[in-house]
Amino acid sequence: MAAVLLHGAWQGSWAWDRLTPLLTEAGIESRALDLPGNGRDETKASDVSLALYVAHVCQRIDGIDGRVVLVAHSGGGLVASQVAEAVPERIAGIVYVAGMMLPSGVAFADLTAELIRDDPRAAGIGPHLVWAPDRLTSRVPEGAALHFFFHDCPADFARAAARRLVPHPEGGRAVRPSLTPERFGRIPRLYVETLHDRSVVLAAQRRMQALVPGAAVASLPTGHAPQLAAPDKLAACLIPWLREAA
Repeated sequence: MAAVLLHGAWQGSWAWDRLTPLLTEAGIESRALDLPGNGRDETKASDVSLALYVAHVCQRIDGIDGRVVLVAHSGGGLVASQVAEAVPERIAGIVYVAGMMLPSGVAFADLTAELIRDDPRAAGIGPHLVWAPDRLTSRVPEGAALHFFFHDCPADFARAAARRLVPHPEGGRAVRPSLTPERFGRIPRLYVETLHDRSVVLAAQRRMQALVPGAAVASLPTGHAPQLAAPDKLAACLIPWLREAA
């Protein structure tokens, strides 16, 4: 059994670099993927969609023997859910790390619109994005990344991560999953909530847990990117669950 690691918006496979050695040390094979259009290939922003992400991940899973666990950070959760819907027979479980574990037909913006009325902080990074003139991509300014994503990371890792963020295609971000109880709904799930998250705030994480019930829950005293801020703590959550899923 392998763990397939899916990054969130504006990031890349590099976001898992501090976690993967800990998984290897524990005897767990892991593969961190780059999603199309994140600056590592020639995919045009206008061609990016949730369907393209799913096809890409399914193709990569085809090269792995046996079932896999999808470990998804932030917006990668949308992709993980839809992959599980597409090929449930290949998925042993899903781990959402401050992830978008959304119900069918609901976008993250729909969920936060409700929460913002009670707490403007639920808007997270949204108001700070810088948009391309054609609105096909957005980017995160370095200062905003440091404040919302990496505020509790070691300073050198935080700066390096903030500078590695790339413009993200909106066609892969502002999307709604299409899920069924018979396929996605049968997959075991773990939700790793991040208690000091400024991007996907805790209220949003717990609202998603209520809307998509049934996941086991682990809590970490971190910001939005525990795989960078506290990889040892994240590994301690993941490894027992991954072994059980296998």
